[in-house]
Amino acid sequence: MRIKRFIILSLIIILVFPHKCMASDTYNIQALIDEFEDGTGCKSVSVVIYDHGNISYYGDKDGLYQIGSMTKSFTGLAAVKLINEGKLSEDDKVSDYISGFEVFFESQKVDITVGQLLSQTSGFTNSEKDYPSAAEEMTLQDWAMTMSGKELKSAPGTEYNYSNVNYNLLGAIIENVSGMTYREYMEKEILDPIGMKRTFVGYPDASGVQVIEGARLAYRRAVDYEISVKEGRIPAGYFYSNTEDMAKWMSAWMNTDDISEEFRGPSEYIIGSLAKQGGYFAGWERFSDDVIGHSGGTPNYSSRIVISKKDGIAVCVLTNLNVAASTDSLCNTLYAVVSGKEAGPITKDVWTVFDIVFSLISVILIGLFIVLLNVKNRKILLGIGVLLIILLVLVLSVFPAIFGAALTEILLVWAPWSMTGSLILLMVNILLIIIKQVLGGAKLTLSSAARLRTVPTEK
Repeated sequence: MRIKRFIILSLIIILVFPHKCMASDTYNIQALIDEFEDGTGCKSVSVVIYDHGNISYYGDKDGLYQIGSMTKSFTGLAAVKLINEGKLSEDDKVSDYISGFEVFFESQKVDITVGQLLSQTSGFTNSEKDYPSAAEEMTLQDWAMTMSGKELKSAPGTEYNYSNVNYNLLGAIIENVSGMTYREYMEKEILDPIGMKRTFVGYPDASGVQVIEGARLAYRRAVDYEISVKEGRIPAGYFYSNTEDMAKWMSAWMNTDDISEEFRGPSEYIIGSLAKQGGYFAGWERFSDDVIGHSGGTPNYSSRIVISKKDGIAVCVLTNLNVAASTDSLCNTLYAVVSGKEAGPITKDVWTVFDIVFSLISVILIGLFIVLLNVKNRKILLGIGVLLIILLVLVLSVFPAIFGAALTEILLVWAPWSMTGSLILLMVNILLIIIKQVLGGAKLTLSSAARLRTVPTEK
């Protein structure tokens, strides 16, 4: 009788709370997070899941992470808020708000509109070589003028090219339209109304906050790594936040009917624009019907958010390591399993692959150095030297072309330390060969001279 009652009670619980019971039986969120940490070497991962009004946290919900390009959705919302208030228009030209600003395509002067900045169709790209980010001492306005006079890669409005330039320019426009600094406007008009008290425009300057230190891969380990936040780069990627505040952000997008008209109008404008034109708008990507999101990746953090108002599910992942593809994969996997969909394995990020490969190359190059110390045959040394120089030239030319950045920026800012270490070891081996060749040649010359002195002469 007791067993029968237990079975009946269990069936009632499953029928009344089906999602809760299935969730605990069919997937383990923490196990997926652990798998991510094991695969990437990431030390700190924080996750927040919004599931039909229920919010769950994993990891440190108070610790602050740099959220990278997820910042663009805040900048995009601010710009659209100004549009909604009639202070700005998608058809307005950038030069209307940044005095003296001009750009060219195929050497002809062209205009970029606010709408093209929002949709990433301005003609700018993310190439640091062509469009350098702001230096340490630059304000947004200073940096904006360094973009004036640039040649665009495509005609405005014709091609999608993701670029931080577009959203930093939007930041400068927000300043000039509002009469406030970008930081002041974002805090007063965007963050405070939503109640995001622990989201910061740039590096947190408040007392009593905990910043999760960023990290960088180095020989299969994540080592602490911090870089300064430059004012002229903030609108495109340098907010700090935690999962508790990101839960408020997700709730705002989920429950637009329950928030103020001040936020509802711009958010509906953005959702409508994404549905109408698809692709990208105001710091959001449209992945499929009613599913939007965005990723973030800086040299020492990565993040991702996915939201479906229709399904009532949203997921945000914050990590303190530059493994953007793996972070995207973890977020997508969590979203899939919470939605009851099939999910694939967590993807390996390119920097994780590079760290594995260059860690192995470093070991090989150390071994080669030891071997070269004992090689005396000059022809063998020459052959190895030629091969190593060819490899060095390939690295020096191919990687800047692939990543669209200077090799110094790749090696000293973005890539795992193992890649930098391998390049140093490669050059050390080449230098060793050169030294041995020079010394070997000198010894050969001395030996020849000695033989000449010992040859008898006829009288």
